[in-house]
Amino acid sequence: MIGCANPGAQYEALREEIDAAVIAVMRGHRYILGPEVEKFEEEFAAYIGCVHGIGVANGTDAIGLALRGLGIGPGDEVITVSHTAVATIAAIESVGAVPVLVDVDPAFYTLDPALLESAMSQRTKAVIAVHLYGQPADLDSIGRFCRKHDLALIEDVAQAHGARWQGRRLGSIGRVACFSCYPTKNLGAIGDGGIVTTSDSELARRIRMLREYGWEQRYISTLAGQNSRLDEMQAAILRVKLRHLDDANGRRRHLAARYREQLDGILDIQLPKIRPGSEHVYHLFVIRTQQREALMTHLKARDIQAAIHYPMPVHRQPAYAGRIRCSAMPVTEALTETVLSLPMYPELSDTDQSTVIAAIREFTG
Repeated sequence: MIGCANPGAQYEALREEIDAAVIAVMRGHRYILGPEVEKFEEEFAAYIGCVHGIGVANGTDAIGLALRGLGIGPGDEVITVSHTAVATIAAIESVGAVPVLVDVDPAFYTLDPALLESAMSQRTKAVIAVHLYGQPADLDSIGRFCRKHDLALIEDVAQAHGARWQGRRLGSIGRVACFSCYPTKNLGAIGDGGIVTTSDSELARRIRMLREYGWEQRYISTLAGQNSRLDEMQAAILRVKLRHLDDANGRRRHLAARYREQLDGILDIQLPKIRPGSEHVYHLFVIRTQQREALMTHLKARDIQAAIHYPMPVHRQPAYAGRIRCSAMPVTEALTETVLSLPMYPELSDTDQSTVIAAIREFTG
């Protein structure tokens, strides 16, 4: 089976380094928020190009803690998109704020800045720009809107570790940024994990307190916090993988270029576009086709796994009925009917990718 993602293959590729890092943690007898977490936070912040990194339990907590650190809570509104992982919206609700969802642009599938003015109210406190599939959102336009209205710009970089916008790494541009390190991500743990980045020292201090019961000193809660701690083993694994991230992203771009070259011009296959001024890192390689179900069936019969990211927009999911505010979503709803993610991970061989391409060309005739 050629999988859509294969985090186990990355472990095999880095087995010696990862095993050594894990054994060192086990022998060090420090398992939560210890020296490996501190080093990972420093190294990741330096890689991104900001001052602070704060390791947390997962990417959803990263967004929730960023919102809480900014003082956003019940009665406040946060604008973002419906075409995203549900985690983005779950995090907003976790602090008691109201998600306000807008449509994405039809070319790059990220938040459409032209819709921000109409979505804003007196209760709006922040905009979350989701860098979907590894593609940077239009941070220039979104940033101008946020500065004009004194709103916090939060980057959701869960799918875009290492990507750049106008030469700067994503995660260094907004007031604060949030990363997931779920195993399938470009920088993935072998378990769960997340990290928040910011150059705002006071905000970083608050988030560090909030992730561990609001402690400024042990056992004394200055703020009403929570438990969202990154463990030493995951931090050690992430430090290993961070050293290889640029090479892994380069391999993703190589695979994307081969898909583009060999699938270009095929009837009913729409290839992803790259936003000018950006560097895409292809967490996913997402095509569009009106024959999605038939193509998925065809690929599955040839032991090729494709996936749908995402099959139902958040504004249509039962859990959020009556709980969110949203505008019309023609682009998002069209995407949910046509998007298909092809196999994409750094360890995917050219030979296996050629098998995928041949199967698609066979289907399309």
